[in-house]
This record gives sequence, structure tokens and C-alpha cells, in this order.
Amino acid sequence: MSVVTAPTSPVSHAFPHIQWDALGSLRLTAQETALLRMAETNPIDYTLADSRDASMYARVLLKLLAEACAAGAGTGEVSTFADKCTDEQAMHALDTDPLGVVTHYALTKLNEIITTLSAGVSGVSVSSVFYVGKDGILVDQWKALLRILNKGGKGDAYAQKVSSMSLAKILIASCPSQRTVSTDKQGNATKARPVSYASAMEPMEALTAWIVSQLKNASGTLVGLCIPALMVLVDAHESRLALCKAGGLKYMARQLRSGSKSKPAGDKAKFGQGSVQQLYELAFCMWVMTYELNKSQTVRADFAKDGGPVQALVELVSLAPREKAVRVALAALRNLATCTAEEDPAPAGAPPLDGQHFLSEMIACGLMKAISLLRDRQFTDPDIVDDVDKLHKLLTDNYKEMSRWEVYKNEVESGHLQWGSTHTEAFFKENARMIEGSDGDFHLLKVLITLLSSKDEEVAAIACYDIGEFVRHYPNGRAIAKRLGAKELVMPLIEHDNVELQRHALQCVSKIMVNNWEYVK
Repeated sequence: MSVVTAPTSPVSHAFPHIQWDALGSLRLTAQETALLRMAETNPIDYTLADSRDASMYARVLLKLLAEACAAGAGTGEVSTFADKCTDEQAMHALDTDPLGVVTHYALTKLNEIITTLSAGVSGVSVSSVFYVGKDGILVDQWKALLRILNKGGKGDAYAQKVSSMSLAKILIASCPSQRTVSTDKQGNATKARPVSYASAMEPMEALTAWIVSQLKNASGTLVGLCIPALMVLVDAHESRLALCKAGGLKYMARQLRSGSKSKPAGDKAKFGQGSVQQLYELAFCMWVMTYELNKSQTVRADFAKDGGPVQALVELVSLAPREKAVRVALAALRNLATCTAEEDPAPAGAPPLDGQHFLSEMIACGLMKAISLLRDRQFTDPDIVDDVDKLHKLLTDNYKEMSRWEVYKNEVESGHLQWGSTHTEAFFKENARMIEGSDGDFHLLKVLITLLSSKDEEVAAIACYDIGEFVRHYPNGRAIAKRLGAKELVMPLIEHDNVELQRHALQCVSKIMVNNWEYVK
């Protein structure tokens, strides 16, 4: 299980100074106020020793969140503090934005409850506190946590991060895969208390939808708001499948790629610790998701979709920002390379998605070169050395079995073009006719034309070269390339700032326009 800890509230200095009696908008009863004060004076273990008392305390904290949120908390002074503030600022915030301070207080205490129970308190667990009644139904007050998340960009960053993480920890406690066998003092198995996973399914869907929305739309540090909750959810089989169903893999891969490309590959020293940590955490989540590969065709299909997840992991390995990030990326790639479709095969008539498929994707994305470079490096972690050696052998064996055309086809479909022996005049003389495809739809040519718009200037330059060579060596290739719109996309590249791209674009246009290119050349 991954250990995910909550940050410290920037206004924690003000917590002991909260005056509950003065906060009438929270609508606390005398009993609830007394319970809050008692919890302040006693150790947390004492407060949680009885499951009924612990559940009551947790529900009071959730009530604080609900009432504070309903009264407008989350948009005041407290929400403007990113990480830290001075003690004076915290006390000032208590005067000007008391509900914001109360929100931070309730979330801090709620997280403390969950952390303490997860570590083990005799007879009391997260499920016994948050799942009540004879059927073990999730307490209805969980909605207060979701309400904080739904404030979106206007919300409080600390509150969103801790509420999403707390909700995730509460929800996975209901997952059947997470349940352990209870024993008495003699070590004998006891009857497990019922916990209704069904009651957690709706909030699980809502939380995964929020996480995927953050991954899809946020950028930079804002993505960090959802990563702690994501790391909690990938611990359980059920929530991994829920994330996959919601499209989480696609957007994890997208964030991993955008993070990897935020700094030049040769300028690793400029990576900030925060960005490297975020890359590591995203790669960690993708690695954990690979443990569903053998059991789920759906998960394999999501990893194979558009080549995005494999390409993101390969780019991270090539970038190698820190050893720990490389370790989890390599471990994920190894699981992909060795997965099988035996337990949950593909539907009849569909091509099998297994290790062979993913190895072909890795070759197309240039992993062989990255692995060769990693073999020359000295690593302190023996797992990295083992993964590098294993992947090198698997990639080499698979490459030997592939024809040059298969290598080229996979490379183009991955969108990860690199100069090599498949981007030469000799290759196109031999293989230009293959580009029409088995259905005669020129699918690969259409992909190459799309790649002319790539933000990667080298990819666009190679696409220009390949389209030009197709035009030269395929009968009536000029008319086909024109009909599919190649000329219109290449023309603007003639004035591109990148000299190399400009040169290949000019040559490509010339090949499309001129009948006898070899005489011009």
C-alpha cells in the first residue's frame, strides 16, 4: 500500500484559538461542541478507542465542513495561502475568515483520524467509523467532502487536496479486495463486520470523475491537487478499474508527457524537485495500474489506446530526471512487455493485446536506444539493473522477429518518428507500395500528413521527408498526396523558423510539384 500523507495546513497555528460558541453559522449542538473540546484535550488514540465515539467525532467534523461550506467557506483569505503563512497571518485569517480556518481544522482532524485508524487501533477501523448500521452503509455526510471539490478553480487548494485524499481513503476501505481477516486475542478468525461496497460506488464514481477532470484540464502545480487521491485509489483493484473506466490512464499519460517535455531533455539539472516528484507520482500510479493487465482486456486496451501510455513511459525513461522516476517507469514497461491475454482474452476477431503488442510499441517509440544508454549508467538500485537487462533482451528478441516494414509501420502509428534506416530512399524504393495498406485507404500516409502539424519539429521534418519519398516512388503518388491535403499543410512549413524543417518542407513541396525530382536534385 502506498503511504500518502497530507500536507500541513498553512493556518494550523490558529486552530487552538477557534471559539466554537461564537460561530453560530456552524449550528453546533452543545453535545457536539463538548465533543470537539474533549477531542482537543485527549490523545487521539483515546478519542478513537470506542468505534461509536469515533464515528460520532468523525461525523461532527464532516458537519463542520458541510456547514462551513454552505456558509461560503473556501473563497476567503485562507484560500489565498498556497503553502505557508506566518503565525500573525494565521491569526488574522481567524478574525477575517473564521470559516476558512474551521474548514482546514476539520480536514486536518479528519485526516488524523483516518491515518491513526489505518495504522491500527484495537477493534476500530476506518470502515467501522465511516460505515454504520447493521449493513455497514457509508455515512451520508461524505457529501461535504465532495462539495469542497466541486468548488473547482475558485476553491481552497489545501482543502481540495486533503478532502479528495480523505474521501479516497474512506472509500477504498469498502473495497472487497482491501478487507483483511479479523482475529481475536487468541489469533482466531472472527466474523467480519459487514461493509457495503455498493454504498461507496456512487461517491467512488464522483471522485474518479473529479480526478480525471483535473488530469484533463489542469496543468502544472494544479495537477498536484488530485495526485494524492489518485495514489490512494490505485491501491485497490476496484478503484483501479473505476479509474480506467473513467479514462484516467489516457490523462495520466498526457500529464506525464507534458511534464516530461516541460524541460529540455539535456537540461535535467533545471528540473525542480516538485516537478520531478509529480512525474514520479504519475509514473508510480501508471505502474500500479499495470498489475491489472493480465486480468483485464479493458485495461490492456486502455494502455494500447493511441500508444499514449507507452510513449509517455518511454519518454520518461529517455529523459531520466531522477533514479526513482526511472525505476517505476521501467517497472511499468516491464509489466507491459510481459503481460498475457490468457485470463481475459480479446473478443473474437480482435487482435490480441499482449506483451508482443506492447514491445512493438516500445520499439516504435525508441525505447531500444534509451535502454542502450541506460545500460552504460551506474545505478544504485539493483531492480533498475534487472529491469534494464530484461527489457533489453525482450526488445532485442522482438526486433529480430520484425520486418523493417513492421518497424516502420509501428513507428508511424505511434507518431514518434526518429531518423533511421526506415527513412531513406532505399527503404521507400522497396516499400512505397506497402503504404497504400491492405484496404487501399492509405492510412499510414494520412497519419504522416497529420504529423506535419506535430509540435515536435523533428517529427514534422521526418514526415515531410517520408511524404516526399512516397510521392517519388509510388505510381501517381503526387495526385494521391495532393488529394489528401499534404501540399496545403507542407507549404506553411517552408517559412518555419527551424532551418532543418524548412529544408525538408521545401524538398517535399518540390517532389509533389515536379515530375522528375532526380533532375532537380
